[in-house]
Amino acid sequence: MLIQALLPAHYPAVQDIYEQGIATGHATFETKSPRWEDWDQAHLAQGRLVATDESGQLVSWAALTPVSGRCVYAGVAEVSVYVRQEARGKGVGKKLLEALIRESEKENIWTLQAGIFPENTASLKLHEQSGFRKIGYRERIGKMNNIWRDTVLLERRSTQVGL
Repeated sequence: MLIQALLPAHYPAVQDIYEQGIATGHATFETKSPRWEDWDQAHLAQGRLVATDESGQLVSWAALTPVSGRCVYAGVAEVSVYVRQEARGKGVGKKLLEALIRESEKENIWTLQAGIFPENTASLKLHEQSGFRKIGYRERIGKMNNIWRDTVLLERRSTQVGL
């Protein structure tokens, strides 16, 4: 597996993987993937990664979103990790998340957070294995298909930056 920077040329494959996640009903509140321009604007320029398999197929992506525009939160970002359906359960997400953590620390990000649906047990396990801890449970935080959904809030504090 090769991990590299996510480039605009990767976006069609990123978008496909994102839509696979949307289809599960347990990956995001989003109902459709955005255009590249909107996705690009919403995510931090740093900490955008993709993983490709031995054949060169893009199998996973990860990116960071700012949690706030206030300068005091410049070192806090929300994590997104998505894995192509046929690559799930093979350790791809873990390797990519660990690479994203290293990249975030190079960029002086001291706190990573994730909001995950409680039904997405694979994602919860992945984040906990990578040093995230559960810090809260957000009941009825948003509606999806007119049904209230909960999320588990996880956080990872860096041991390298922001001390």
